[in-house]
Amino acid sequence: MNIVMITNLSYYLPELALIAAMVLGLFAIAFSGSRDQSDKIVFGLTMLLLMVSYILLNNMMFAVPRTIFSSALVIDRFGTLFKIIMVIGTIAAIYLGRFSQDILPEIKSEFSIFVIGVLVGGMLLASANNLLIVYLGVETLSILSYALASFNRKNNKSSEAGLKYALYGGISAGLMLFGMGHIYGVLGTIQFEGIADVLSGLTLSDISILLPSFLLFFAGLGYKIATVPFHMWAPDVYEGSPLPVTTFFAVVPKMAGMAVIMRITMVFFSAEGVLQIGWIGLLSVIAALTMTVGNVAAIGQRSVKRMLAYSSISHAGVMLTGVITLNHLGTTAILFYGVAYLFMTLTAFYVTTFVADGCENDHFERFTGLVSRHPLMAILMSIAMLSLAGIPPFSGFVAKFNILAALIEKRYFVMAVILGLNSVVSLYYYMKIVRLMVLKSPESSAPVGGFGLLNQAVIVAFTIPTLVLGLFWQEMMSVASSASLLVK
Repeated sequence: MNIVMITNLSYYLPELALIAAMVLGLFAIAFSGSRDQSDKIVFGLTMLLLMVSYILLNNMMFAVPRTIFSSALVIDRFGTLFKIIMVIGTIAAIYLGRFSQDILPEIKSEFSIFVIGVLVGGMLLASANNLLIVYLGVETLSILSYALASFNRKNNKSSEAGLKYALYGGISAGLMLFGMGHIYGVLGTIQFEGIADVLSGLTLSDISILLPSFLLFFAGLGYKIATVPFHMWAPDVYEGSPLPVTTFFAVVPKMAGMAVIMRITMVFFSAEGVLQIGWIGLLSVIAALTMTVGNVAAIGQRSVKRMLAYSSISHAGVMLTGVITLNHLGTTAILFYGVAYLFMTLTAFYVTTFVADGCENDHFERFTGLVSRHPLMAILMSIAMLSLAGIPPFSGFVAKFNILAALIEKRYFVMAVILGLNSVVSLYYYMKIVRLMVLKSPESSAPVGGFGLLNQAVIVAFTIPTLVLGLFWQEMMSVASSASLLVK
Protein backbone atom coordinates (compact mmCIF):
# COMPACT_ATOMS: atom_id res chain seq x y z
CA MET A 1 0.00 0.00 0.00
CA ASN A 2 1.60 3.27 -1.12
CA ILE A 3 1.79 6.45 0.88
CA VAL A 4 -0.98 8.17 -1.14
CA MET A 5 -3.48 5.41 -0.38
CA ILE A 6 -2.55 5.44 3.32
CA THR A 7 -3.07 9.22 3.41
CA ASN A 8 -6.40 8.90 1.65
CA LEU A 9 -7.57 6.24 4.09
CA SER A 10 -6.54 8.38 7.06
CA TYR A 11 -8.98 11.06 5.90
CA TYR A 12 -11.68 8.42 5.47
CA LEU A 13 -11.36 7.00 8.99
CA PRO A 14 -14.70 8.44 10.26
CA GLU A 15 -16.57 6.54 7.54
CA LEU A 16 -14.47 3.40 8.08
CA ALA A 17 -15.39 3.47 11.78
CA LEU A 18 -19.06 3.47 10.81
CA ILE A 19 -18.61 0.63 8.32
CA ALA A 20 -16.83 -1.33 11.08
CA ALA A 21 -19.83 -0.72 13.34
CA MET A 22 -22.15 -2.20 10.71
CA VAL A 23 -19.98 -5.29 10.10
CA LEU A 24 -19.38 -5.98 13.78
CA GLY A 25 -23.06 -5.42 14.51
CA LEU A 26 -24.06 -8.02 11.91
CA PHE A 27 -21.61 -10.51 13.43
CA ALA A 28 -23.04 -9.80 16.89
CA ILE A 29 -26.57 -10.54 15.68
CA ALA A 30 -25.45 -13.72 13.93
CA PHE A 31 -23.38 -15.21 16.75
CA SER A 32 -24.87 -13.89 20.01
CA GLY A 33 -26.61 -16.41 22.19
CA SER A 34 -29.79 -14.38 22.66
CA ARG A 35 -31.61 -11.41 21.19
CA ASP A 36 -31.23 -9.39 24.41
CA GLN A 37 -27.48 -9.99 24.41
CA SER A 38 -27.10 -9.02 20.74
CA ASP A 39 -29.15 -5.85 21.32
CA LYS A 40 -26.83 -4.73 24.11
CA ILE A 41 -23.70 -5.54 22.08
CA VAL A 42 -24.95 -3.79 18.93
CA PHE A 43 -26.12 -0.73 20.87
CA GLY A 44 -22.79 -0.45 22.67
CA LEU A 45 -20.73 -0.99 19.50
CA THR A 46 -22.67 1.49 17.40
CA MET A 47 -22.64 4.22 20.05
CA LEU A 48 -18.91 3.68 20.71
CA LEU A 49 -17.91 3.81 17.04
CA LEU A 50 -20.20 6.77 16.40
CA MET A 51 -18.36 8.62 19.16
CA VAL A 52 -15.05 7.59 17.56
CA SER A 53 -16.28 8.95 14.24
CA TYR A 54 -17.38 12.17 15.94
CA ILE A 55 -13.95 12.65 17.55
CA LEU A 56 -12.17 11.98 14.26
CA LEU A 57 -14.39 14.49 12.47
CA ASN A 58 -13.70 17.12 15.13
CA ASN A 59 -9.98 16.64 14.59
CA MET A 60 -10.43 16.94 10.82
CA MET A 61 -11.94 20.40 11.24
CA PHE A 62 -8.37 21.62 11.61
CA ALA A 63 -6.95 19.66 8.66
CA VAL A 64 -5.83 21.30 5.43
CA PRO A 65 -8.60 20.98 2.80
CA ARG A 66 -7.79 18.42 0.10
CA THR A 67 -9.25 15.88 -2.31
CA ILE A 68 -8.80 12.12 -1.88
CA PHE A 69 -9.30 8.95 -3.93
CA SER A 70 -8.43 10.55 -7.30
CA SER A 71 -10.45 13.66 -6.43
CA ALA A 72 -13.65 11.64 -6.01
CA LEU A 73 -14.11 13.02 -2.49
CA VAL A 74 -13.26 16.40 -1.04
CA ILE A 75 -12.26 16.89 2.59
CA ASP A 76 -12.96 20.41 3.85
CA ARG A 77 -14.45 22.09 6.90
CA PHE A 78 -17.74 22.64 5.12
CA GLY A 79 -18.39 18.95 4.53
CA THR A 80 -16.92 17.97 7.90
CA LEU A 81 -19.30 20.26 9.82
CA PHE A 82 -22.26 18.77 7.99
CA LYS A 83 -20.96 15.28 8.84
CA ILE A 84 -20.72 16.23 12.52
CA ILE A 85 -24.34 17.40 12.47
CA MET A 86 -25.39 14.09 10.87
CA VAL A 87 -23.40 11.99 13.36
CA ILE A 88 -25.02 13.78 16.32
CA GLY A 89 -28.44 13.26 14.74
CA THR A 90 -27.69 9.56 14.30
CA ILE A 91 -26.54 9.14 17.90
CA ALA A 92 -29.79 10.76 19.03
CA ALA A 93 -31.90 8.51 16.77
CA ILE A 94 -30.21 5.29 17.91
CA TYR A 95 -30.58 6.25 21.57
CA LEU A 96 -34.24 7.06 20.99
CA GLY A 97 -34.77 3.78 19.15
CA ARG A 98 -33.23 1.87 22.04
CA PHE A 99 -35.84 3.09 24.53
CA SER A 100 -38.85 3.90 22.36
CA GLN A 101 -41.71 1.41 22.15
CA ASP A 102 -42.20 2.48 18.53
CA ILE A 103 -39.33 0.17 17.48
CA LEU A 104 -40.24 -3.48 17.99
CA PRO A 105 -37.89 -5.29 20.44
CA GLU A 106 -36.95 -7.97 17.92
CA ILE A 107 -35.57 -5.46 15.39
CA LYS A 108 -33.80 -2.85 17.56
CA SER A 109 -30.34 -4.13 16.58
CA GLU A 110 -31.19 -4.03 12.88
CA PHE A 111 -32.49 -0.49 13.35
CA SER A 112 -29.09 0.70 14.62
CA ILE A 113 -27.26 -0.95 11.71
CA PHE A 114 -29.64 0.43 9.07
CA VAL A 115 -29.40 3.94 10.50
CA ILE A 116 -25.60 3.86 10.34
CA GLY A 117 -25.80 2.63 6.74
CA VAL A 118 -27.91 5.65 5.84
CA LEU A 119 -25.41 7.88 7.65
CA VAL A 120 -22.55 6.51 5.52
CA GLY A 121 -24.53 7.47 2.40
CA GLY A 122 -25.11 10.94 3.82
CA MET A 123 -21.42 11.41 4.57
CA LEU A 124 -20.60 10.39 0.98
CA LEU A 125 -22.91 13.15 -0.24
CA ALA A 126 -21.29 15.73 2.06
CA SER A 127 -17.87 14.97 0.53
CA ALA A 128 -18.93 14.21 -3.06
CA ASN A 129 -16.75 15.74 -5.75
CA ASN A 130 -18.14 14.02 -8.82
CA LEU A 131 -21.50 12.93 -10.16
CA LEU A 132 -20.90 9.21 -9.59
CA ILE A 133 -20.27 9.70 -5.86
CA VAL A 134 -23.43 11.82 -5.63
CA TYR A 135 -25.46 9.01 -7.16
CA LEU A 136 -23.84 6.35 -4.96
CA GLY A 137 -24.48 8.50 -1.89
CA VAL A 138 -28.13 9.08 -2.79
CA GLU A 139 -28.75 5.38 -3.45
CA THR A 140 -26.92 4.23 -0.31
CA LEU A 141 -28.92 6.69 1.73
CA SER A 142 -32.21 5.88 0.01
CA ILE A 143 -32.32 2.07 -0.12
CA LEU A 144 -31.88 1.61 3.61
CA SER A 145 -34.25 4.53 4.28
CA TYR A 146 -37.05 2.67 2.50
CA ALA A 147 -36.61 -0.21 4.91
CA LEU A 148 -36.48 2.12 7.91
CA ALA A 149 -39.74 3.83 6.92
CA SER A 150 -41.56 0.48 7.01
CA PHE A 151 -39.69 -0.84 10.03
CA ASN A 152 -42.76 -1.42 12.17
CA ARG A 153 -44.21 -4.27 10.10
CA LYS A 154 -47.15 -4.65 12.48
CA ASN A 155 -48.35 -1.14 11.65
CA ASN A 156 -50.17 -0.61 8.33
CA LYS A 157 -49.24 3.08 8.27
CA SER A 158 -45.56 2.16 8.53
CA SER A 159 -45.85 -0.28 5.62
CA GLU A 160 -47.64 2.37 3.57
CA ALA A 161 -44.93 4.91 4.44
CA GLY A 162 -42.18 2.57 3.25
CA LEU A 163 -44.00 1.85 -0.03
CA LYS A 164 -44.62 5.54 -0.77
CA TYR A 165 -41.05 6.45 0.12
CA ALA A 166 -39.70 3.76 -2.23
CA LEU A 167 -41.99 4.76 -5.10
CA TYR A 168 -41.20 8.47 -4.89
CA GLY A 169 -37.53 7.69 -4.30
CA GLY A 170 -37.29 5.42 -7.34
CA ILE A 171 -38.87 8.04 -9.60
CA SER A 172 -36.65 10.87 -8.32
CA ALA A 173 -33.51 8.71 -8.56
CA GLY A 174 -34.38 7.84 -12.15
CA LEU A 175 -34.87 11.50 -13.03
CA MET A 176 -31.59 12.40 -11.37
CA LEU A 177 -29.68 9.65 -13.20
CA PHE A 178 -31.15 10.79 -16.53
CA GLY A 179 -30.11 14.37 -15.85
CA MET A 180 -26.61 13.32 -14.76
CA GLY A 181 -26.24 11.18 -17.89
CA HIS A 182 -27.14 14.12 -20.11
CA ILE A 183 -24.75 16.43 -18.24
CA TYR A 184 -21.95 13.92 -18.75
CA GLY A 185 -22.89 13.42 -22.41
CA VAL A 186 -22.73 17.16 -23.12
CA LEU A 187 -19.77 18.12 -20.94
CA GLY A 188 -17.69 14.92 -21.09
CA THR A 189 -16.71 14.80 -17.42
CA ILE A 190 -18.20 13.82 -14.08
CA GLN A 191 -15.71 15.73 -11.87
CA PHE A 192 -17.13 18.87 -10.27
CA GLU A 193 -14.14 21.06 -11.11
CA GLY A 194 -14.11 19.73 -14.69
CA ILE A 195 -17.81 20.49 -15.08
CA ALA A 196 -17.25 24.01 -13.72
CA ASP A 197 -14.43 24.62 -16.22
CA VAL A 198 -16.53 23.50 -19.19
CA LEU A 199 -19.60 25.44 -18.05
CA SER A 200 -17.63 28.70 -18.05
CA GLY A 201 -17.05 28.42 -21.82
CA LEU A 202 -20.54 27.40 -22.98
CA THR A 203 -22.71 29.39 -25.38
CA LEU A 204 -26.23 30.54 -24.59
CA SER A 205 -27.76 27.72 -26.66
CA ASP A 206 -25.66 25.12 -24.80
CA ILE A 207 -26.78 26.55 -21.49
CA SER A 208 -30.45 26.43 -22.48
CA ILE A 209 -30.02 22.72 -23.26
CA LEU A 210 -28.28 21.97 -19.99
CA LEU A 211 -30.56 23.81 -17.54
CA PRO A 212 -33.36 21.17 -17.78
CA SER A 213 -30.72 18.50 -17.09
CA PHE A 214 -29.64 20.30 -13.94
CA LEU A 215 -33.31 20.46 -12.91
CA LEU A 216 -33.57 16.67 -13.29
CA PHE A 217 -30.32 16.33 -11.34
CA PHE A 218 -31.85 18.49 -8.62
CA ALA A 219 -34.90 16.18 -8.45
CA GLY A 220 -33.00 13.48 -6.57
CA LEU A 221 -31.50 15.98 -4.17
CA GLY A 222 -34.73 17.95 -3.72
CA TYR A 223 -36.45 14.70 -2.87
CA LYS A 224 -33.98 14.12 -0.02
CA ILE A 225 -34.55 17.52 1.56
CA ALA A 226 -38.28 17.51 0.67
CA THR A 227 -38.51 20.65 -1.44
CA VAL A 228 -41.55 21.47 -3.56
CA PRO A 229 -42.52 19.70 -5.84
CA PHE A 230 -40.58 16.70 -4.48
CA HIS A 231 -42.05 16.92 -0.99
CA MET A 232 -45.22 14.85 -1.32
CA TRP A 233 -43.74 11.80 0.38
CA ALA A 234 -42.68 13.60 3.56
CA PRO A 235 -45.99 14.03 5.50
CA ASP A 236 -47.12 10.43 4.98
CA VAL A 237 -43.67 8.97 5.67
CA TYR A 238 -43.12 11.10 8.76
CA GLU A 239 -46.55 10.17 10.14
CA GLY A 240 -46.34 6.46 9.31
CA SER A 241 -42.74 5.78 10.29
CA PRO A 242 -41.73 4.94 13.88
CA LEU A 243 -40.87 8.12 15.76
CA PRO A 244 -37.10 7.37 16.05
CA VAL A 245 -37.05 6.92 12.27
CA THR A 246 -38.95 10.17 11.76
CA THR A 247 -36.45 11.94 14.01
CA PHE A 248 -33.60 10.54 11.92
CA PHE A 249 -35.25 11.49 8.61
CA ALA A 250 -35.79 15.06 9.81
CA VAL A 251 -32.03 15.55 10.27
CA VAL A 252 -29.64 13.26 8.38
CA PRO A 253 -31.04 12.99 4.80
CA LYS A 254 -31.97 16.67 4.88
CA MET A 255 -28.48 17.78 5.94
CA ALA A 256 -26.83 15.46 3.39
CA GLY A 257 -28.97 16.80 0.55
CA MET A 258 -28.41 20.39 1.59
CA ALA A 259 -24.64 19.87 1.71
CA VAL A 260 -24.40 18.63 -1.87
CA ILE A 261 -26.83 21.26 -3.20
CA MET A 262 -24.69 23.98 -1.65
CA ARG A 263 -21.51 22.45 -3.02
CA ILE A 264 -22.72 22.13 -6.62
CA THR A 265 -24.20 25.63 -6.50
CA MET A 266 -20.94 27.18 -5.29
CA VAL A 267 -18.78 25.15 -7.71
CA PHE A 268 -20.95 25.18 -10.86
CA PHE A 269 -22.78 28.49 -10.67
CA SER A 270 -20.53 30.95 -8.84
CA ALA A 271 -19.50 32.72 -12.08
CA GLU A 272 -21.84 35.52 -13.15
CA GLY A 273 -23.78 34.90 -16.34
CA VAL A 274 -26.92 33.40 -17.85
CA LEU A 275 -26.30 30.01 -16.26
CA GLN A 276 -26.10 31.50 -12.77
CA ILE A 277 -29.21 33.61 -13.33
CA GLY A 278 -31.16 30.57 -14.52
CA TRP A 279 -30.07 28.32 -11.63
CA ILE A 280 -30.54 30.97 -8.93
CA GLY A 281 -33.92 31.87 -10.40
CA LEU A 282 -34.96 28.22 -10.28
CA LEU A 283 -33.79 27.76 -6.68
CA SER A 284 -35.51 31.00 -5.66
CA VAL A 285 -38.88 29.81 -6.96
CA ILE A 286 -38.44 26.39 -5.34
CA ALA A 287 -37.35 27.94 -2.01
CA ALA A 288 -40.31 30.35 -1.93
CA LEU A 289 -42.81 27.60 -2.77
CA THR A 290 -41.24 25.18 -0.27
CA MET A 291 -41.47 27.66 2.59
CA THR A 292 -45.02 28.67 1.73
CA VAL A 293 -46.46 25.22 1.03
CA GLY A 294 -44.83 23.76 4.15
CA ASN A 295 -46.14 26.48 6.45
CA VAL A 296 -49.66 26.72 5.00
CA ALA A 297 -50.13 22.93 5.02
CA ALA A 298 -48.89 22.67 8.62
CA ILE A 299 -51.69 24.91 9.91
CA GLY A 300 -54.50 22.38 9.55
CA GLN A 301 -52.73 19.26 10.86
CA ARG A 302 -53.98 17.23 13.85
CA SER A 303 -50.94 14.95 14.12
CA VAL A 304 -47.84 16.53 15.68
CA LYS A 305 -45.59 14.28 13.55
CA ARG A 306 -47.38 15.41 10.41
CA MET A 307 -47.15 19.03 11.50
CA LEU A 308 -43.43 18.63 12.14
CA ALA A 309 -43.11 17.05 8.68
CA TYR A 310 -44.53 20.17 7.03
CA SER A 311 -42.43 22.28 9.37
CA SER A 312 -39.35 20.37 8.18
CA ILE A 313 -40.35 21.12 4.58
CA SER A 314 -40.59 24.84 5.34
CA HIS A 315 -37.18 24.83 7.04
CA ALA A 316 -35.69 23.19 3.95
CA GLY A 317 -37.03 26.16 2.00
CA VAL A 318 -35.43 28.59 4.45
CA MET A 319 -32.04 26.91 4.13
CA LEU A 320 -32.40 26.81 0.34
CA THR A 321 -33.03 30.56 0.49
CA GLY A 322 -29.54 30.96 1.94
CA VAL A 323 -28.07 28.98 -0.97
CA ILE A 324 -29.23 31.49 -3.58
CA THR A 325 -27.16 34.28 -2.02
CA LEU A 326 -23.90 32.72 -3.22
CA ASN A 327 -21.99 34.77 -0.67
CA HIS A 328 -19.92 33.94 2.38
CA LEU A 329 -22.55 35.18 4.82
CA GLY A 330 -25.16 32.93 3.18
CA THR A 331 -22.92 29.86 3.48
CA THR A 332 -22.11 30.72 7.09
CA ALA A 333 -25.78 31.28 7.87
CA ILE A 334 -26.80 27.88 6.47
CA LEU A 335 -24.14 26.07 8.50
CA PHE A 336 -25.30 27.86 11.65
CA TYR A 337 -28.90 27.08 10.69
CA GLY A 338 -28.02 23.39 10.35
CA VAL A 339 -26.62 23.26 13.90
CA ALA A 340 -29.57 25.19 15.35
CA TYR A 341 -32.08 23.08 13.42
CA LEU A 342 -30.47 19.89 14.71
CA PHE A 343 -31.00 20.62 18.38
CA MET A 344 -34.43 22.24 18.26
CA THR A 345 -35.71 19.42 16.03
CA LEU A 346 -34.30 16.72 18.32
CA THR A 347 -35.98 18.35 21.32
CA ALA A 348 -39.34 18.53 19.52
CA PHE A 349 -39.24 14.92 18.34
CA TYR A 350 -37.96 13.54 21.64
CA VAL A 351 -40.76 15.17 23.62
CA THR A 352 -43.29 14.02 21.00
CA THR A 353 -41.95 10.47 21.26
CA PHE A 354 -42.26 10.28 25.00
CA VAL A 355 -45.70 11.89 25.05
CA ALA A 356 -46.99 9.49 22.40
CA ASP A 357 -45.01 6.37 23.38
CA GLY A 358 -47.14 3.40 24.27
CA CYS A 359 -50.44 4.84 23.03
CA GLU A 360 -49.60 5.37 19.33
CA ASN A 361 -51.29 8.75 19.48
CA ASP A 362 -49.36 11.89 18.61
CA HIS A 363 -52.40 14.09 18.06
CA PHE A 364 -52.46 17.56 19.55
CA GLU A 365 -54.82 16.56 22.37
CA ARG A 366 -52.03 14.44 23.90
CA PHE A 367 -50.21 17.72 24.61
CA THR A 368 -53.22 19.47 26.14
CA GLY A 369 -52.44 20.58 29.68
CA LEU A 370 -48.97 19.02 29.60
CA VAL A 371 -47.65 21.80 31.85
CA SER A 372 -49.77 20.44 34.72
CA ARG A 373 -48.87 16.79 34.03
CA HIS A 374 -45.18 17.27 33.31
CA PRO A 375 -43.99 20.90 33.64
CA LEU A 376 -40.39 20.28 32.57
CA MET A 377 -41.36 18.63 29.28
CA ALA A 378 -43.89 21.37 28.56
CA ILE A 379 -41.20 24.01 29.06
CA LEU A 380 -38.70 22.19 26.85
CA MET A 381 -41.28 21.64 24.10
CA SER A 382 -42.25 25.32 24.29
CA ILE A 383 -38.59 26.34 23.87
CA ALA A 384 -38.30 24.08 20.81
CA MET A 385 -41.50 25.49 19.27
CA LEU A 386 -40.51 29.11 19.89
CA SER A 387 -37.06 28.49 18.45
CA LEU A 388 -38.48 26.77 15.35
CA ALA A 389 -40.74 29.79 14.90
CA GLY A 390 -37.71 32.09 15.04
CA ILE A 391 -38.56 33.91 18.27
CA PRO A 392 -35.69 35.59 20.20
CA PRO A 393 -33.66 34.87 22.24
CA PHE A 394 -33.45 31.32 20.86
CA SER A 395 -31.11 29.91 18.22
CA GLY A 396 -33.86 29.69 15.59
CA PHE A 397 -34.14 33.48 15.61
CA VAL A 398 -30.39 33.95 15.07
CA ALA A 399 -30.42 31.35 12.28
CA LYS A 400 -33.26 33.03 10.38
CA PHE A 401 -31.88 36.51 11.03
CA ASN A 402 -28.51 35.60 9.49
CA ILE A 403 -30.16 34.21 6.35
CA LEU A 404 -32.30 37.36 6.17
CA ALA A 405 -29.13 39.47 6.49
CA ALA A 406 -27.49 37.48 3.66
CA LEU A 407 -30.53 38.13 1.43
CA ILE A 408 -30.47 41.84 2.19
CA GLU A 409 -26.72 41.97 1.53
CA LYS A 410 -27.42 40.59 -1.97
CA ARG A 411 -30.44 42.94 -2.34
CA TYR A 412 -32.87 40.04 -2.70
CA PHE A 413 -35.62 42.02 -1.03
CA VAL A 414 -38.53 40.01 -2.44
CA MET A 415 -37.12 36.77 -0.99
CA ALA A 416 -36.48 38.55 2.30
CA VAL A 417 -40.15 39.60 2.46
CA ILE A 418 -41.31 36.06 1.61
CA LEU A 419 -39.09 34.68 4.37
CA GLY A 420 -40.46 37.21 6.86
CA LEU A 421 -44.09 36.48 5.98
CA ASN A 422 -43.54 32.74 6.24
CA SER A 423 -42.00 33.19 9.67
CA VAL A 424 -45.19 34.95 10.78
CA VAL A 425 -47.35 32.13 9.38
CA SER A 426 -45.24 29.46 11.10
CA LEU A 427 -45.70 31.25 14.43
CA TYR A 428 -49.41 30.33 14.36
CA TYR A 429 -49.06 26.54 14.37
CA TYR A 430 -46.03 26.46 16.65
CA MET A 431 -47.84 28.63 19.19
CA LYS A 432 -50.89 26.38 18.89
CA ILE A 433 -48.95 23.61 20.63
CA VAL A 434 -47.61 26.02 23.26
CA ARG A 435 -51.14 27.28 23.93
CA LEU A 436 -52.50 23.74 24.31
CA MET A 437 -49.74 22.76 26.71
CA VAL A 438 -49.82 25.87 28.87
CA LEU A 439 -53.30 27.43 28.71
CA LYS A 440 -55.62 24.42 28.36
CA SER A 441 -56.71 21.88 30.93
CA PRO A 442 -55.86 18.22 30.21
CA GLU A 443 -58.50 16.47 28.10
CA SER A 444 -57.02 13.03 28.64
CA SER A 445 -56.23 11.17 31.81
CA ALA A 446 -53.87 8.81 29.96
CA PRO A 447 -50.48 8.83 31.64
CA VAL A 448 -47.43 10.39 30.03
CA GLY A 449 -44.76 7.72 29.94
CA GLY A 450 -41.12 7.52 29.04
CA PHE A 451 -39.96 10.39 31.21
CA GLY A 452 -37.33 8.66 33.25
CA LEU A 453 -34.59 10.76 34.77
CA LEU A 454 -32.06 9.73 32.12
CA ASN A 455 -34.42 10.56 29.26
CA GLN A 456 -35.29 13.87 30.81
CA ALA A 457 -31.59 14.68 31.13
CA VAL A 458 -31.06 13.84 27.45
CA ILE A 459 -33.87 16.17 26.34
CA VAL A 460 -32.50 18.94 28.57
CA ALA A 461 -29.07 18.38 26.99
CA PHE A 462 -30.59 18.86 23.51
CA THR A 463 -32.43 22.00 24.63
CA ILE A 464 -29.43 23.76 26.18
CA PRO A 465 -27.74 24.51 22.80
CA THR A 466 -31.00 26.09 21.61
CA LEU A 467 -30.68 28.59 24.46
CA VAL A 468 -26.90 29.00 24.36
CA LEU A 469 -26.68 29.49 20.58
CA GLY A 470 -29.42 32.09 20.81
CA LEU A 471 -27.59 34.14 23.42
CA PHE A 472 -23.94 33.43 22.61
CA TRP A 473 -24.04 32.87 18.87
CA GLN A 474 -20.80 34.60 17.89
CA GLU A 475 -18.49 31.63 18.52
CA MET A 476 -20.62 29.22 16.48
CA MET A 477 -20.88 31.77 13.68
CA SER A 478 -17.09 32.05 13.76
CA VAL A 479 -16.77 28.26 13.39
CA ALA A 480 -19.32 28.28 10.55
CA SER A 481 -17.51 31.19 8.90
CA SER A 482 -14.24 29.24 8.87
CA ALA A 483 -15.94 26.19 7.33
CA SER A 484 -15.51 27.28 3.72
CA LEU A 485 -15.78 24.98 0.70
CA LEU A 486 -12.74 23.72 -1.14
CA VAL A 487 -13.38 25.03 -4.66
CA LYS A 488 -10.64 24.06 -7.09
